[in-house]
Amino acid sequence: MTELVKNTGELPVAAIQDEAVSPWKEAWQTFQKNKLALVGLGIVIFFIIVAAIAPLIAPYSFREQVLADRLLPPSAEHWFGTDDFGRDIFSRVVYGARISLWVGFFSVMASMLIGTFLGIVAGFYGRWVDSLISRVFDILLAFPSILLAIAIVAILGPSLQNALIAIAIINIPNFGRLVRSKVLSVKQEEYIMAARAVGMKDSRILFRHIMPNSITPIIVQATLAIATAIIEAAALGFLGLGAQAPTPEWGRMLADSKNYLTQAPWTLFFPGMAIMLTVLGFNLMGDGLRDALDPKMKT
Repeated sequence: MTELVKNTGELPVAAIQDEAVSPWKEAWQTFQKNKLALVGLGIVIFFIIVAAIAPLIAPYSFREQVLADRLLPPSAEHWFGTDDFGRDIFSRVVYGARISLWVGFFSVMASMLIGTFLGIVAGFYGRWVDSLISRVFDILLAFPSILLAIAIVAILGPSLQNALIAIAIINIPNFGRLVRSKVLSVKQEEYIMAARAVGMKDSRILFRHIMPNSITPIIVQATLAIATAIIEAAALGFLGLGAQAPTPEWGRMLADSKNYLTQAPWTLFFPGMAIMLTVLGFNLMGDGLRDALDPKMKT
């Protein structure tokens, strides 16, 4: 009898332990099953490592000019060849990873913080606050993103910092509208109404209940937004509105090399490949995170 009771008591506990899997652990397990997502994660980690140890792996300074070696093709001495000033392209691409990732991370971080705050306020309080913030979002979204970024940089002046500010501004509505829609859905749940009924303060409801339930789409959007930010920074650099010479920003490198497309195609190929691979990595990783974190995507 004792053994039977023991067994009947242990079975439910074991079942509960099997079912009590952390949502984040379950998401990671789902993410690991997505081979393309793992490839994207590997690409992102690779470029982060390259950016972190750039001074150790770059054989030359990105500023060093040797006019006698201008437009040399790839070789054992210069792996990616040299540009029109005799600068080593491999060293400049390596250092350019720092700049592109820096712009991508910090511009998205700024737009995520501001957009999330505005989206939460608009969705939670509603009424005229929601109308005012939503109209601001609509105005920003009425312009093509790259044209709005060009206009902002034209007003502030061409520089890498101003390009970062412009990219952050144009991405605010994307986070704001996403978070607003999530808050509008979550605040109708019964546990939110129960929290209001017992007199819980708005700030506690926001940070303890609504924010944790809104974090998943923010993570996915942030990952995909970094890829977009890197492309936008490269576009501004190519137009001469972003990083200025001799900064080794990938878009700026493409602009400096566009006149040598037939004479020295390697001057455009390697910076362009760096942009393509980095953006591909973040997109693949973002798609994998969306599939792992979004319950609607799970089978």
